[in-house]
Amino acid sequence: MTEYTLDTAVGVIACELPGAAELFRQHGIGFCCGGDVPLAQAAADAGIEAADLLDRLQALELAARREAPDATGELIAHILERYHQTHRTDLEWLIPLAQKVEHVHGAHRSAPLGLADALAELKDHLLPHMAREELALFPMMRHEPDPDIRHLIAGMRDDHACESRSLAVIEHLTHGFTLPDGACRSWTALYVGVQKFCDDLVTHMHLENSVLFPRFAGIDAFEGSALSPAALSAG
Repeated sequence: MTEYTLDTAVGVIACELPGAAELFRQHGIGFCCGGDVPLAQAAADAGIEAADLLDRLQALELAARREAPDATGELIAHILERYHQTHRTDLEWLIPLAQKVEHVHGAHRSAPLGLADALAELKDHLLPHMAREELALFPMMRHEPDPDIRHLIAGMRDDHACESRSLAVIEHLTHGFTLPDGACRSWTALYVGVQKFCDDLVTHMHLENSVLFPRFAGIDAFEGSALSPAALSAG
């Protein structure tokens, strides 16, 4: 389990823990521009008990883990079916919709100018990342991996850090997905869709960073571990 403390920055938690971003929004805690603020300070600024907020975050962590199948093969299949294809499908319609909203409402003071470019940049990074998982990392995990898998996993973690920064940019550009009064249907659909996409991506990265990847942390010492060839083949 990831150990979040009162010293952990809210920006880190929001981009790593499923449900944390929405929890912070509910309490008026900003985490894009001021994401380096420790949880204790953010709670104090919002007028809520830091310990209670930490308890709710820990409950979110437990809930997120319940989604993960025990067998490695089943977990990989879940990630592919639930997240990889969903991300591709969502980005195909969200980017042109963002372009449309920016074009039509560009003069509005709340217009998400730059959102289409931010989504396109994230797509350019995310699609090759998922392809590397599908073609190299996941097949190795499904069979007997070799020590090089640790380098692949390190690269994937670096990619996730980059994608987390993109999520913070999107949060900023959409003002926390806050719609202005009288927002049209396209603008509304855009924010609903982008928020769902961002929430999915956070959950996707959490399943890999906190559940899947740690299963291969000791890949050079098979004996007596859960990563023995027999255990891997069972997954």
